[in-house]
Amino acid sequence: MTHSVLNPAFIEAVEKFLSKDQILTDPADVWSYGYDNSRRHTSPDMVVQPTTHEQVHKIVSLCNEYKIALTARGRGTGTTGATVPLQAGVILSTERLNKIIKIDPANRYIVVEPGVTNQQVQDAVKEYGFFWPPDPTSSAYCSVGGNLAYNSAGPRTIKYGTPRENTFGLRAVTGLAEEIRTGVYTSKGVVGYDLTRLLIGSEGTLAVITEATLKLTPLAESKRTMQVIYADIESAAKAVSAIMAQPTIPCALEFIDGNAIDMIRDYSEISFPKNAGAMLMVEVDGAEIQLNHSVEDIKSACQSNSLLDFKVANTEEKINALWATRKALSPALRNISPKKINEDVVVPVSNIPTLIHGLEKLSAQYNIPIVNFGHAGNGNIHVNLLFNPDDELQNKNAHLCLDDVFDLVLELDGTLSGEHGVGLEKRDFVDREIEPVTLALMKRIKKEFDPNGILNPGKMFPLDD
Repeated sequence: MTHSVLNPAFIEAVEKFLSKDQILTDPADVWSYGYDNSRRHTSPDMVVQPTTHEQVHKIVSLCNEYKIALTARGRGTGTTGATVPLQAGVILSTERLNKIIKIDPANRYIVVEPGVTNQQVQDAVKEYGFFWPPDPTSSAYCSVGGNLAYNSAGPRTIKYGTPRENTFGLRAVTGLAEEIRTGVYTSKGVVGYDLTRLLIGSEGTLAVITEATLKLTPLAESKRTMQVIYADIESAAKAVSAIMAQPTIPCALEFIDGNAIDMIRDYSEISFPKNAGAMLMVEVDGAEIQLNHSVEDIKSACQSNSLLDFKVANTEEKINALWATRKALSPALRNISPKKINEDVVVPVSNIPTLIHGLEKLSAQYNIPIVNFGHAGNGNIHVNLLFNPDDELQNKNAHLCLDDVFDLVLELDGTLSGEHGVGLEKRDFVDREIEPVTLALMKRIKKEFDPNGILNPGKMFPLDD
């Protein structure tokens, strides 16, 4: 059990090794640390801002000793409530763990603390001719620690993989306050269990990451971005399957449905045909000499009687305009429905049309507008339910609709989350996807890492006891 009111002896112990400016206890100061982009909120009792691994270790040790809930938090850009401190307690903010420790271009890795932002990593390694592939929409602001906690990926996943494929190793403190190092400094290594991949995506329920060794990838010489518009969803989905079945692997393959197109017409510099039913954004990268051939490969895969438009953006200005259209979606939807439900489900690519049509039926059944877009090459679709939670009927219908959305995804051999994580939003649906024996094993792993249940309690697993 954890306590929501801090023991004075605990506070006194924390004050012995952290300076005053590293500790927040005033309700007005800690309030903003109690929410993320899910808009859920619970104020913590204390916020600590450690600057070293040793301070993190001491904090976890004290929380164990006094049985106090501890939630690690980066920049709060997550959308599932994973950093909302349900039992109050202590928020461990990684914002001051923000050092770039080492860049090793010869061996293609960078070692950083979790508070370093994704953008800072990209800027630091660009001068050496590298990048780190994960690129979530919030990459300019989100932290590496958050990227690892959620396994957040973004459009480039299709070619370059998620943080799990782009992280060599970690340094962390388990819930039992044991200091561990996982992984390797090399591109190969099979000694022992892969605890690095286990910790990535565990949403701070097993350990607090204090250092990460990230695998770097050489920057491509050039790239081309294509806008492909179809009259219907089926043709767009068939094109996705065709693109993924040929040798030229795109570095991004994004999908936007007809509802999303209608919604962003006023926010985009791009003009759309009146009968546009779906749009793909396809990006290829590589040596300049190869790119014209790569574009032809993609164009050939995209051919269909329902193809309305195929354009190539080959200047930075045109490419930026296309990506601005894609990135305008979430802000536009937030303006229309500030408390919308945003789920990032995944289905096999060939099942995308069935998913979208199923969502259209659910939208009509529950009278809840649904807008869909996402990373089509992975079958990762962001399903946005637009409603007003202050309207009792809409709120009820939206959650009934969401329940059916998840059933539909699982019927199509999909998974309930691609990169947003579980947090609170999907916690109570996890047992629909994971069988009881496997779920029980996961709980035993959690118990081994965190026997007192202090790390991010109330997350990841349905509350069944």
